[in-house]
Amino acid sequence: MKFETVALLSALQISLVQAHKAARHAHFKRQDTATTAPPPLDTSTDIPPLASISLGMPTKVPPTFTATFAGGATGPISGAPPLPTLGPIALSAWPTQDRIPPVDSPQVREWMKELEGFHIPDLRPTLDSTCGGDPEAAADAANRGWWTCGGHTRSTDIVACPNKLDWGLSFDDGPSPYTPNLLEKLKEKDVQATFFVVGSRVIERPNMLIQEYMDGHEISIHTWSHNALTTLTNEQIVAELGWTRLAIQTVLGVTPITMRPPKGDIDDRVRAISLAMGLIPILWTSTPDGGKFDSFDWRVAGGEIEGPESVAAFETIMANGTNFPTGFITLQHDLFEITVNLAVGYTLDMAINHEPKFDLQPVGECMGLGDGGVYRETTKNTTFPYRNNTGLDVNGDGTPDVLVNTGTGTGAGFTITVPFWSSLTVVALATVSLFL
Repeated sequence: MKFETVALLSALQISLVQAHKAARHAHFKRQDTATTAPPPLDTSTDIPPLASISLGMPTKVPPTFTATFAGGATGPISGAPPLPTLGPIALSAWPTQDRIPPVDSPQVREWMKELEGFHIPDLRPTLDSTCGGDPEAAADAANRGWWTCGGHTRSTDIVACPNKLDWGLSFDDGPSPYTPNLLEKLKEKDVQATFFVVGSRVIERPNMLIQEYMDGHEISIHTWSHNALTTLTNEQIVAELGWTRLAIQTVLGVTPITMRPPKGDIDDRVRAISLAMGLIPILWTSTPDGGKFDSFDWRVAGGEIEGPESVAAFETIMANGTNFPTGFITLQHDLFEITVNLAVGYTLDMAINHEPKFDLQPVGECMGLGDGGVYRETTKNTTFPYRNNTGLDVNGDGTPDVLVNTGTGTGAGFTITVPFWSSLTVVALATVSLFL
């Protein structure tokens, strides 16, 4: 495509996004390093001093969570179904928690039908989702679109917010016993985020998921067992996504149309399956030289680094975000006490108080999807999710139970209808190289 055509298309796309939010403009420069002093402790909390936040630190009793919402309650989104009447969840009715679900269940067999009519690339599963553990797949990473080895993305991935200084705030792996502390902080600061939830945690803590949703946060799929998806078979990927989708809909009454692969581990096969199931992949932003908008809070919980190093990484995120040509999406976690402590005691205040001001918001909001645009029942978008039929059998009983918009195209060849914001992100990030 000629540069003039790309520029014209990009300008049109930007104007559409600006109808939802005003854009700002600037150039990107090579990844900056953090130079600011460690932030002061938020003295209104009982968060430990930053230097003591590390694996092995003394733990505290998780907060008591007693919030409940009556079935039939009106949700936060106009036109959304009321909250389901939810009794005690029988764990025996669901796959074993934190294990890859069986693929021979009636539900998975039904969900596999969603792949019909879509081209799913014939890529073998990776051996262990690492570059060093599978050098053959790593050598072919660009052709496979393998994000783990080389950061390869496709136009159907959401990788950054279109508008400069917009910050797509996200937390993975919950809900956990410590999530209420994070929710309290976010509510205090009037900030909403996207929570990428694990299905095994959803059925374990349904009321906590309801609290996230009722507080105005966006909910997205992060698989059932948090296994790296490129290592799984097609059937296993469908099971991981399908059971999590069902768990969320059972608890909230709404069905997400986005997902995030655990560890960001995605390739063209995983993408195609996700899109065929009507789920748009969301990653986090990378700089052209390989820097990630990753807080590395998970590395503190894993004992690889300590709190000050994670905060330094966060300062680098903010420095890069200030100069990035678009907005960005970050990676944080609410699974561990350590990661919640870092967010509640340090990084959220750093982000909120930064100059120039960032606009912290859920990913769907920063993409201009509008109220309810991230759920199948409430989205007003007519070009996605990518579907080859007009119904979705979320519970796998053989009967479509959610009316959806009809998408177009052939799936994994990425010739399907692409939301305008997805193309915009690719164009914007491609132009970054002009300023290096």
